[in-house]
Amino acid sequence: MAICEYTKAGSAPVTEGIRAFFTDENLEKLKGIMYSKQVKAGSYLFWEGEPANHLYYMKKGSIKLSKTTDAGNKITLYIHHTGDLFGQITPFQQSLLSYDAEVTEDAEIGIIQQKDLEILLWQHGDLAVEFMKWMGMMHQMTQTKFRDLMMYGKPGALCSLLIRLSNSYGHPQEDGIVIRKRMTNAEMAEMVGATRESVNRMLNDMRKEEAITIDNGQIVIRNLEYLRDICHCEACPKEICRV
Repeated sequence: MAICEYTKAGSAPVTEGIRAFFTDENLEKLKGIMYSKQVKAGSYLFWEGEPANHLYYMKKGSIKLSKTTDAGNKITLYIHHTGDLFGQITPFQQSLLSYDAEVTEDAEIGIIQQKDLEILLWQHGDLAVEFMKWMGMMHQMTQTKFRDLMMYGKPGALCSLLIRLSNSYGHPQEDGIVIRKRMTNAEMAEMVGATRESVNRMLNDMRKEEAITIDNGQIVIRNLEYLRDICHCEACPKEICRV
């Protein structure tokens, strides 16, 4: 995962990526067993139900991981950018993917096969420890996202999403935190398991409470504590609390 900071050049976050978990030496070991793949926006890297036997490293571009519920609704779980490592692989076990990966920007992906990773982990104990820390962080991030969706209702999930967006794309100013990434209400609805209409209504309620404003299509967080109270924020570190 990644620790994110805002860059004035655009809406994409500047990230440490997996450098937050792996030393430079071990990162080079992982890169040494990757092969590259170019994927176009609008295509899918993989589908739910396929064998989970690869890890993916974002060299450039953007990918959205989503899951379809039994009712046919799609929920966005993660948005991955340059520097992110992702995948559902479980070394030394076989499993199936539980989400789809849609390419949202033309991307170059470094792909690690499970069998190659297993050999590398056997050979380098320090890398295995760092890999376990990365996997633990991934599981913790997934747990917090499902907590947001299930524990505190749609308002809590939306407030949590705004906090995550501020950590990933926020630019602090004197009068608040500007979220530089523009998202439609429909896109936000997909990320919190709600309808576009309900997201529009909840955002209007937040504006009435002066917790947020919307300026030229960009959300500005005016009262971060208000959002934290609604979603019962546990003050997770930014490498967890991100989109």
